[in-house]
Amino acid sequence: MSNYHIKHLEEYYQVYRKSVSEPENFWEEIAEEHFMWRKKWDKVLSWDFSKPEIKWFEGAKLNITENCIDRHLATRGQKTAIIFEPNDPKEAAEHITYNHLHKRVNQFANVLKSQGVKKGDRVCVYLPMIPELAISVLACARIGAIHSVVFAGFSATALSTRINDSDCKIVITSDGSYRGAKTIDLKGIVDEALESCEGVASVLVVKRIHSDIHMESGRDHWLQPLLDGASTACDPEIMDAEDPLFILYTSGSTGKPKGMVHTTAGYMVYTAYTFKNVFQYKENDVYWCTADIGWITGHSYIVYGPLANGATTVMFEGVPSYPDFGRFWEVVEKHKVTQFYTAPTAIRALAKQGMGFVEKYDLTSLKVLGSVGEPINEGAWHWYNDNIGKKKSPIVDTWWQTETGGIMITPIPFVTPTKPTYATLPFIGIQPTLMDENGKEITGNQVEGRLCIIFPWPSMARTIWGNHQRYKDTYFSAYENKYFTGDGALRDEVGYYRITGRVDDVIIVSGHNLGTATIEDAVNEHPAVAESAIVGFPHDIKGNALYGYVILKDTGESRDQNNLRKEINQIITEHIGPIAKLDKIQFTSGLPKTRSGKIMRRILRKIAHKDTSNLGDTSTLLNPEVLKDIMENVP
Repeated sequence: MSNYHIKHLEEYYQVYRKSVSEPENFWEEIAEEHFMWRKKWDKVLSWDFSKPEIKWFEGAKLNITENCIDRHLATRGQKTAIIFEPNDPKEAAEHITYNHLHKRVNQFANVLKSQGVKKGDRVCVYLPMIPELAISVLACARIGAIHSVVFAGFSATALSTRINDSDCKIVITSDGSYRGAKTIDLKGIVDEALESCEGVASVLVVKRIHSDIHMESGRDHWLQPLLDGASTACDPEIMDAEDPLFILYTSGSTGKPKGMVHTTAGYMVYTAYTFKNVFQYKENDVYWCTADIGWITGHSYIVYGPLANGATTVMFEGVPSYPDFGRFWEVVEKHKVTQFYTAPTAIRALAKQGMGFVEKYDLTSLKVLGSVGEPINEGAWHWYNDNIGKKKSPIVDTWWQTETGGIMITPIPFVTPTKPTYATLPFIGIQPTLMDENGKEITGNQVEGRLCIIFPWPSMARTIWGNHQRYKDTYFSAYENKYFTGDGALRDEVGYYRITGRVDDVIIVSGHNLGTATIEDAVNEHPAVAESAIVGFPHDIKGNALYGYVILKDTGESRDQNNLRKEINQIITEHIGPIAKLDKIQFTSGLPKTRSGKIMRRILRKIAHKDTSNLGDTSTLLNPEVLKDIMENVP
């Protein structure tokens, strides 16, 4: 019997050793004993990082929804699969059993088929956190369509870019969404996006806010009447292990977003196995991840990982501050949540509000706390540990990425001793290493370098949709035969890892990865802007905020700088979404550049951090005099 559920530190080391010394045998045992296959694999793993090409469970046949739903029906049919907690606490929560989920997924799958969706077609999902979001994702997987979920906070431009890049045939959206006290016109955003998307044949619209919206004749269809007429039976499409399951876009440090492609079998096995262990999930637990399904965290740890284990998973539509800052803790008490997984941004925002909002609620059901999205700072870690976990619920500070598909470095609760700000040890099967800038491996402990992975794991992305060369260039070209994460890390005296942040031009703001290049492109669209450079700077709540250095065109006329700042942020909102707005904008006569024309962001970062005592080597600058001007005019 393989070790599917690790219970103490000695066992972790024993299982970890096996997973790296005999990876094929290890993952074969996990896959064989815990999942349902229509046909077993011919080969567990073949890989070549120089191409790169990675295949897990080659030749196996399966459908992931059979593993997430059908196989539980005999024993867990009446168990709640999904608890939907609406934005407004006065609206009743909805409990969807595995039996009910099975019927609803099948009906939705049949609706997709009636719209001409076939195996391999791409379906764009642009929905708020309502049950139809999880159900539509599973319905796509049921019939072998590839889902591409776009976070419903992105703008029309960001949405159309993603629809066109993956050539989606159909869009699933809603009339609008609730976000705290606001409503958002999602359908209007979709209509605007589709003005530049020729490939979309139909739009399915969920009624959520019951607003008056435009419905394009022949293209737009209300979803509910179609579901009402659909059969509750739908045979699952039998997929190959390496068939794509979904595309999920992540910010590129240069140019357009990258559509990461995740395939079926390896992703299923790894997300299920990590979920079981990282959250120490037991049969009657109620697990809640506060993320949005628009991000990888929601894909892996709201939908696929929990459901593959027959778990009860909470889907939360609201925000932590509505109707007040006690909302998270009210939901924990109401549903007796046992595992709670959220982002450091949320923890910092809630810590700032004082204990009055926490003390009202009974949090004794909590067993495990999780953190995701960015490294958690020490103050937030202690607040979370002391006040939410009452020093009894271990914090799993998880490090992973859209590209990795599942959690990579993390404590296992009640197994790994935790240490504030450290993601601690690699998960089973994960082989990290640190590299220096010259491409040499850094051995030993108490060292710092660039984090790479030297061996494939089952849930890693296989390519970038439509651009395998970019996949190779981005992840496999920096260091030979290694996956480069783009993150820096340090390893302490006992081998624990601490992630120090991005080493490229991607900034994590409130847990969102934002590529500076795309924001700069948006800023430069403003008719008055000649050039811009974006860097991050520390922020109490968001972790990082965005600082823009902007050079204006010389037209000889004076301008109202406050209005310009508003207009620039408006353009960013339209192109990317409000999450990418700049907290500070400094107008400057020039930017520090090397003789080859490269902007020295390292220096701009130091100025934004108010750390100007040592700007490092400025001898290669073409225009060192510009630094004095920038430093004297910091807002």
